[in-house]
Amino acid sequence: MKKKQSPVTPDGWSELKQFTDARISLGRCGSSLPLSEALSFRLAHARARDAVWSPFNAEGLSADIEALGCRCLRLASSVTDRSEYLTRPDKGRRLGEESRALLEKESTGYDLCLVVSDGLSSRAINENAVPFLERFLPLTRAAGLTVAPVCLVENGRVAIADEVASILEAKLTAILIGERPGLSSPNSMGIYMTYAPRQGATDEARNCISNVRQGGMTIEAGVQKLAYLMETAFRMQTSGVALKDKMSPDYLPFGGLDAALGR
Repeated sequence: MKKKQSPVTPDGWSELKQFTDARISLGRCGSSLPLSEALSFRLAHARARDAVWSPFNAEGLSADIEALGCRCLRLASSVTDRSEYLTRPDKGRRLGEESRALLEKESTGYDLCLVVSDGLSSRAINENAVPFLERFLPLTRAAGLTVAPVCLVENGRVAIADEVASILEAKLTAILIGERPGLSSPNSMGIYMTYAPRQGATDEARNCISNVRQGGMTIEAGVQKLAYLMETAFRMQTSGVALKDKMSPDYLPFGGLDAALGR
């Protein structure tokens, strides 16, 4: 019996698919995409939308973070709901009045302020934030850093960490935030670090670690990278474009922190 010929014309780049989750080498069926690829695109798009609109598990995250031995403060930006968050980025960069008043009652003067926010992917934070902190917080304690209560901010943008840290008078801040979902990465967590944070700081003052997730940068690699950037920021007393990533593969987290802090 003659073998039935597939209607799909394969792409010449098919071998490259083993190296990436990106949508490459999809093939053709006549003048259109193969049905399997069209359905796969619709599923990926639905997952990306769900990542943006899925509820932020603030209560569960707060309990899990406190179980790691660190106080957690639940805060919110100045937006009223998720729709406004998506249409008014400026409001996501500012704390709500109640949250600001709550922070102003806290003690001040820390080496580090850690902020966690849902950003544009609640799923990314729900899945990755606690495993990251579980590995990172013990390193900060071993290094002797003073760490402010972890601030859990609903509907926050990256810059909200600067306002939080400036109120708490922290030398450095890092925010774990859900990144804009891609069609192959709806659960990607970003980390943005700023030395001498202040309200109104702009993006060139920050260093970014992107795509922390299963299938992207591993939690362990993200922890190592953030420790390196923090240690370098303390030593150089700057961050952002002035701080270049020259981390060696064998870097040990906070191995030279005492010297960087003059201790």
